[in-house]
Amino acid sequence: MLDNIIKNADKDLENVFKKIDEIEEYNSEKVLNAFIENSICETDFTSATGYGYNDIGRDKIERVYASIFKAEDALVRSQFISGTHAIATCLFALLRPGDTMLSISGRPYDTLDSVIGFNNNKSSLKSFDVKYIEIDLINNDFDYDKIKEVLKNNKIKLIEIQRSKGYSTRESLSIEKLEKVIKEIRKVDKEVIIMVDNCYCEMVSIKEPTEVGADVCVGSLIKNLGGALASNGGYIVGRSDLVELCAERLNVPGQGKEVGPSMNQNRSILEGLYLSPMIVANALKTAVYTAYVLEKLGYEVSPKYNEDRVDIVQNIIFKDENKLVKYVRGIQSNSKIDSNALIEPSDMPGYEDKIIMASGSFTQGSSIELSCDGPIRYPYIAYQQGGISYKYGKIIVNRVVKSLIGDSYE
Repeated sequence: MLDNIIKNADKDLENVFKKIDEIEEYNSEKVLNAFIENSICETDFTSATGYGYNDIGRDKIERVYASIFKAEDALVRSQFISGTHAIATCLFALLRPGDTMLSISGRPYDTLDSVIGFNNNKSSLKSFDVKYIEIDLINNDFDYDKIKEVLKNNKIKLIEIQRSKGYSTRESLSIEKLEKVIKEIRKVDKEVIIMVDNCYCEMVSIKEPTEVGADVCVGSLIKNLGGALASNGGYIVGRSDLVELCAERLNVPGQGKEVGPSMNQNRSILEGLYLSPMIVANALKTAVYTAYVLEKLGYEVSPKYNEDRVDIVQNIIFKDENKLVKYVRGIQSNSKIDSNALIEPSDMPGYEDKIIMASGSFTQGSSIELSCDGPIRYPYIAYQQGGISYKYGKIIVNRVVKSLIGDSYE
């Protein structure tokens, strides 16, 4: 049975892959134009040290990002250690004691628990008297009536929207839904800051959040836009006044974007960004292929192989702890790096549940490279993402699935 599924896959997926290729081509032209418009030169690969004054390549990278996102300004720095760090920097930069933050996409990703203060962390926003309100999604869409009600009855400083599903069972949020809710928000409050966590979603669609009205957008460079070449870093793009506040929070008040050496990262950041439309397309094809094979075998997946994609994340719902662990271990044992590692569920910084995580990557924690992880909690979902090469991804997924279903695959 599995052999027939594998044999028929590429033909059955032809139309899905064609759409992915079309989006890749559109975004490739967008990136190429940004490089040309901002006159990227070989000399921009060099970088400053120390304070980072006059780091021309770093400054050009930020102009390229602003061009791609059609935003006023950007902060793209290797000093960001993760997407969570970039998000936290943005939140602490834009919120003040007594302000209220509103999440309209439900509970944010687990690593923000300590940032917001759900666990009473002494360095959290809560400890600085920043208030928090949360509105859950309804049927994988925004609760428009509830959002309007809260905005009318409360002075909200910042609205946070997380597009990707994180460790939840909901669907990720499309750019079309984002555009609709932003328009509805502006009918009630034209001043509230709208911040979007864009992790895993970049280059999956032909528009980014700042193109549909978001004030600021945040993400990681060891995900989509790093193109598997950036060794660390993150970005914040949006309104220039908000980006400057974020720069002063990351660096120091009064110096902001003027300091922060790129430490020989300019070339890898630029090259990774240039390749990102292609890399994201390969990650999407790997996710689609995974969904197709497992769906045909009777497993529950989300999204289904022929559904529109919002991010590079593929959910496989096992409802069985042993199968979750076996699948994630299979990804690790077939990875190009640390294939000999026997991974175990364990405690990780920022998470309440034990996590099983496979990341046999050139860059530690890189989730644009084929990786897979999941919390040890029901319904035992594997969250697979990445795949810098579809061919590699296909080979690995086939091996893992054969191991998962054992002798019954013939």
